[in-house]
Amino acid sequence: MIEQEAPAASAVPRKRGRAIVVTSGKGGVGKTTTTANLGAALGASGASVVLVDADVGLRNLDIVLGLEARVRHHVLDVLEGSATLDDALVTDKRVPTLRLLAAAQTREKDEVDTAAFRDLIASLRDRFDYVLIDCPAGIEKGFANAIVGADEAIVVCTPEVSAVRDADRVVGLLGDGRSVKLIVNRLRPALVRKGKMLSVDDVNAILRLPLLGVIADAPDVIVSTNKGEPVALDAASPVGEAYRLIAQRVAGTLTGEPEIPRERTFFEKLFGSLR
Repeated sequence: MIEQEAPAASAVPRKRGRAIVVTSGKGGVGKTTTTANLGAALGASGASVVLVDADVGLRNLDIVLGLEARVRHHVLDVLEGSATLDDALVTDKRVPTLRLLAAAQTREKDEVDTAAFRDLIASLRDRFDYVLIDCPAGIEKGFANAIVGADEAIVVCTPEVSAVRDADRVVGLLGDGRSVKLIVNRLRPALVRKGKMLSVDDVNAILRLPLLGVIADAPDVIVSTNKGEPVALDAASPVGEAYRLIAQRVAGTLTGEPEIPRERTFFEKLFGSLR
C-alpha cells in the first residue's frame, strides 16, 4: 500500500498532474536522456516534476541525473510496502522541484504488479504537476507497466529506418485514448543534406505525429550525460535550448512549428572555431 499524507480539511484541491510516458520501442534512441532533460527544464521553470524510472533491472535515469549515490529505495520497495513513497523520492541537487523515483537494479520487470504501478502513478499525479515515466525498450511487460498510468505519450525516434519502424509499432500499441507527440533525436543536418540520413519530414511521413521538437546530434549531450548534469540546464548549449523549447511546448506556453537544426555555414564554422 502506498502511504500518503491526508490533505488538510481546508486545503484547496490542486489540479491533477499530467502523466506522460516517454517511449520509443527501440533501445538506444535517447528516451532516458529525453526524460531527464525534459524533467529538468520543466522543473527549472517552476513546475513540480517527478521522474519515474520504469526500466526495472536496467536503471539509468539516476546516472543521467547524477543522483546514483543518493538512491536508497526504489519503485518496487514502494509497491511492496518496504519503503514509503517519500522515503524513495530523491530530490535533484540542482532543481529543488524535481524528484526521482528510481527503478530497482537487481529485480526483474515481471515482478512489477501492473495495477499497483498504475495506482502509484495516480498517487503521484495528485502530488506533482508532471509525472514523466521513462519507458524501457521493447513492447513486453516493462512497456505495459510504463504506459498503464499515462494518458499522454512522447515518442522519441532517431532518423533511422529501424527506429521509425519500431516507433510506428509503439504508436499503434499506445491506442487511441492517449495524446501522442514526437521528438526526433540525434539529427545530423549534414548527413540529411547528403541524402545519407532520413530527414524530419521522412520520419514523420510514416509516424504522422505532432512534432514537439528536434534535437541535433551534438557532443554536448554525451558530455552532460557522463557528468550527470542535464544539458537542459546549460544556458549556453543550443541542445539545452532545444530541450527548453520542447518543455515550453509540453507546458503549452509555446506554439508554432519547431525549428529544424540546420548545417552551419562555412563562416559560422570559421568564426566559431576562432572564438
